[in-house]
Amino acid sequence: MDLSLNGRTAAVAAATAGLGLASARALVEAGVRVAICGRTQSRVDAAVAALGPNAVGIECDVSTSDGATMFVELARKQLEHIDILVTNGGGPKPGNFASLTVDDYLPALQQSLLSVVAMCEAAVPAMRERKWGRVVAITSISVRQPIANLMLSNTARAGVTGFLKTLAREIAGDGVTVNSVQPGIHATDRITQLYGAQPDAQQLGIPAGVVGDPLDFGRVVAFLCSEPARFITGAHLPVDGGSYAGLL
Repeated sequence: MDLSLNGRTAAVAAATAGLGLASARALVEAGVRVAICGRTQSRVDAAVAALGPNAVGIECDVSTSDGATMFVELARKQLEHIDILVTNGGGPKPGNFASLTVDDYLPALQQSLLSVVAMCEAAVPAMRERKWGRVVAITSISVRQPIANLMLSNTARAGVTGFLKTLAREIAGDGVTVNSVQPGIHATDRITQLYGAQPDAQQLGIPAGVVGDPLDFGRVVAFLCSEPARFITGAHLPVDGGSYAGLL
């Protein structure tokens, strides 16, 4: 399928590894010029080298609203304008109701909710002026089905989903779509930290019988950024091998 993205530009947050890097790779393969960011210059440089000449790197931490805004502004300087924004970032620390306190929630909301709001505030107005834009947020299947011991992430990412759905309806008439992709368990460093180097798909309740491939996930993100996907907005798509058991 022709995604009709050749010559477009994208800012992909936290894309030195994992699902962010896979999303950036899929966009580059579709002909998009991509700006990525990461917390350390060495990791940024390695990711840019892997992505090739259509990628530029920015050392930036998007876990705060200030850092998130800075990333979009620096990406705009590198690319001249931003057609596509892919929001992404590491999740808050693990914990449950018994182990967490109310003081743990504000940093988690800053990291996983307010950073997304800040990136959208920095990127979306110019998209609306140009009458074309794509926002795709990488969130989590926990929005639909909370994951045990990830109470902070469950809470913050549910808030992101409410923000994105509201934003999507407000700006749909301006040619800007807003969607999220809700990954289940994929073979990333984050999953290795949580479940070990070789997570068992059956034990983790993945009906597909395998852990997800980040490259496949990235192609889903690229499709939502495409011209054929222009009538999809306000959607929140599970990419989880069938793990989510609900009807809606």
